Amino acid sequence: GVSGLLRWLARLEDSRQRAAELFRWLLAPVAPAEFLGRHWERAPLLVRRGDPGYYAGLFSTADFDAALRRGEIHFGTHLDVTSYAEGVRETHNPSGRALPAVVWDFYQNGCSLRLLCPQAFSPTVWHFLSILQEQFGSMAGANTYLTPPGMQGFAPHYDDIEAFVLQLEGKKHWRVYSPRTDAEVLPQFSSTNLTQAELGEPVLETVLEAGDLLYFPRGFIHQGSCLPDAHSLHITVSSYQRNSWADFLEKLLPAALQMALEEDVEFRRGLPMDYLRYMGVANSDTVDARRTAFVEKVQSLIKKLVDYAPIDAAVDQRAKSFLHDCLPPVLTQSEKVQSVYGFPARWQDGGPCNVDILITKDTEIRLLRHGIIRLCNEESGVMLYYTTENSRVYHKEEPKFLELDPEYTDSIEFLLSSYPNHISVDNLPCETLEEKISLATLLFEKGILTTKKPLAQV
Repeated sequence: GVSGLLRWLARLEDSRQRAAELFRWLLAPVAPAEFLGRHWERAPLLVRRGDPGYYAGLFSTADFDAALRRGEIHFGTHLDVTSYAEGVRETHNPSGRALPAVVWDFYQNGCSLRLLCPQAFSPTVWHFLSILQEQFGSMAGANTYLTPPGMQGFAPHYDDIEAFVLQLEGKKHWRVYSPRTDAEVLPQFSSTNLTQAELGEPVLETVLEAGDLLYFPRGFIHQGSCLPDAHSLHITVSSYQRNSWADFLEKLLPAALQMALEEDVEFRRGLPMDYLRYMGVANSDTVDARRTAFVEKVQSLIKKLVDYAPIDAAVDQRAKSFLHDCLPPVLTQSEKVQSVYGFPARWQDGGPCNVDILITKDTEIRLLRHGIIRLCNEESGVMLYYTTENSRVYHKEEPKFLELDPEYTDSIEFLLSSYPNHISVDNLPCETLEEKISLATLLFEKGILTTKKPLAQV
């Protein structure tokens, strides 16, 4: 089950290795290299396991019911009540808190239930996704879908994410269709609801049972419906939303143009006075040497633009956005006692005790995870973005960052390159011991660093 898997992963020192092993488990028995070569962004994958307990402990209808009873779930914000009958998709959300009596009445009357962001309500789903996101380098999200026997909750459609359907309970009949046009291959945005007449023949039709996996790339149309004799609970794990080359170039090209404007007078020269007379759609069929010269000039400037492209800086800006999307890390018990989260400061005998964080030159430190920080050079200074104070709810918190003295850049890079090994504070490449201790203390207080041994004993 998943609980045992997560305990085993916790014993791996390197968070990148944890992510790779979880990805391997998700696809097993298909090897990750085979999946990436033959299926990723190309074709659906069906994995039949014949093991109903493969996902045991990840999420269940009992977990769903418990979350409803805790009063944490609200219609529309966290839960959608849906139906699909005779080609019509409807949403039936009341306002306010999703009370168990109301939710289960909807279900009993044939409605499907979509729980958005289950990681906000399930520590196990949070833990699972927080590890997996480092494998993708892109946000790993999830929704859960509970459908009554014989019903369908959603119209056929395609999504803008890479989808991994994990069948948790019961079974569900799935049909998957190829993109209908080249424009629908790896689309940037999800489709509207489609009709059966628009679909053609499926490229994959199957009944998923508990323990099975179905993957399909963005752009592949899909629909799932329950068989008459069983309900269905599945979780869709998603990634790679708006994570294409085009999305990267949206960051890169404006920055390249700004640098070119500042450094190359050719980009600042004026357009020809008469270009409106021979350019534009109305003149597109005209044979004119001036048109040829204009197009060649544009092509020349675009080629020159590449030389000004701050590729690494644009990558850092993408990484900064990813860190904002990220779930915060889930700490093991040993990590807690070696971090600020387990530091034993408390009120005792009329006053606070164990308050001082005493880091010395001999204290051995390392990053909590490899993927929790990103160093960015920005106009306002050197910023260190981090994920340890993120929320389990998507973008509930603003991006978290520290403004650092540029002299600390080498120390941050040293911590990254040293991971997962511990280093002594004295080995940080700062000029003075005071700066070394100051930086280590700051990063420890933000939960970014752990120590090899607890700093204080309870």
